[in-house]
Amino acid sequence: MTRTRRRARPRTSAIAASAAALLTVTGCGAADMTEQASPFAAPAGIRTVTLSVQSWVGAQANVAVARKILEDELGYRVDLVQTDEVPAWDALSQGRVDAILEDWGHPDQEKLYVHDKRTIVPGGDLGVTGHIGWYVPAYWADEHPDVTDWKNLNKYAGELRTAESGDKGQLMDGSPSYVTNDKALVKNLGLDYKVVFAGSEAAQITQMQQFAKEKKPFLSYWYQPQWLFNEVPMVEVKLPAYSDACAAKAPEDIDCAYPKTPLQKYLNAGFAERGGEAAAFLKKFHWSEKDQNEVSELIASDRLSPDEAAARWIGKRPGTWKKWLD
Repeated sequence: MTRTRRRARPRTSAIAASAAALLTVTGCGAADMTEQASPFAAPAGIRTVTLSVQSWVGAQANVAVARKILEDELGYRVDLVQTDEVPAWDALSQGRVDAILEDWGHPDQEKLYVHDKRTIVPGGDLGVTGHIGWYVPAYWADEHPDVTDWKNLNKYAGELRTAESGDKGQLMDGSPSYVTNDKALVKNLGLDYKVVFAGSEAAQITQMQQFAKEKKPFLSYWYQPQWLFNEVPMVEVKLPAYSDACAAKAPEDIDCAYPKTPLQKYLNAGFAERGGEAAAFLKKFHWSEKDQNEVSELIASDRLSPDEAAARWIGKRPGTWKKWLD
């Protein structure tokens, strides 16, 4: 998530992400979507939609449900392109993808592509509010209530040392591709911690599940909405209060909490104008945190394929999704 999930600035600092992070997930292997035309961009007259899908499971849940309805109810062919957060904006601007269904807030990209170039248009509110923060397991917070205040974290650094963090406490992050403020926060708040990347959202979940199974303490970058809270209850650590002034600082100077971010959809401007039923549907796609978590858990925990998870949710929630087709 930049989930900067900043899973904000989610994923939101103005850290540049590598353009090579765009990988096709339908088709023949990897492709640098910023350098070559997408084989999936919809030709004129063909009912094809290409959706950007990010690596975290909530974004995958959005796309799975949208894809199945577009295909089964509206008769489109839907192709998916896996993208990191910032390169997705360039791909969307150039029409290599038609829509991003979950953006956690990238004001610099919005200014460039929505306001200046006008190649991207807002697609509306997803209906889900995202929030990134630092979390500890509830079973540990119950024993040590003061750990939920950042001012007391150094007191517990020794309990959170790992082989990867050395003589410092471990602050566990997920994918290195997520745009986060965590290294800046550790430095600027004077914390005796080291940011250690699990490698991916899935790897981070596995580590937290293992810690919870053994009732070990951990401190982790995490985000809401996220289905794992149902399995591993966690409590957020209170960081210095978020402010717009703090968020406006250089990334390396950030010293406050992450904001709460209403997650947004964005469409390629040409697709929004000429995309017909598909564009209208994607603009109306709007669901709750509960809905997203339900599909996410089916994918990540129950090991259903995204298509199977989407089908199960669609079968149970016709009153929700049929409104998107009106």
